[in-house]
Amino acid sequence: MLLTLQSLAELPAAAEAIIGHAGNNRIFLFYGDMGAGKTTLIKSLCSFLGTNDNVTSPTFAIVNEYQTTGDKIYHFDFYRLKNQTEALDMGYEEYFYAGAWCFIEWPEKIPDLLPQHYTRVSIAALGDGSRQINIENF
Repeated sequence: MLLTLQSLAELPAAAEAIIGHAGNNRIFLFYGDMGAGKTTLIKSLCSFLGTNDNVTSPTFAIVNEYQTTGDKIYHFDFYRLKNQTEALDMGYEEYFYAGAWCFIEWPEKIPDLLPQHYTRVSIAALGDGSRQINIENF
């Protein structure tokens, strides 16, 4: 599925479409250059899923946890990892395989640890300020 967003006002509809397209997948891998809008999109996805928590980038914490009425959301940012061992040390498996929603920024830092089934969300900033989002299920 391919979406093109012209403005931030389109994010709520995009979040709904992405969650709908993912089907049973609860693990989302976000790819895109720095500043492409990964965290901004994740904020909209969390809002769509019903969290009232303040969604922020877990750049330094590596993982943030948010609560909805019935589910947990884990938001990862692996940008600062030096190697995959750091993800192993933090117990990534307990998060990835808990049945919770997992939004993972910079998954390319942990290529050997990625789950078998996930939704890949690739974001590209276009020259006119719009964003192109490609969503694929694996």
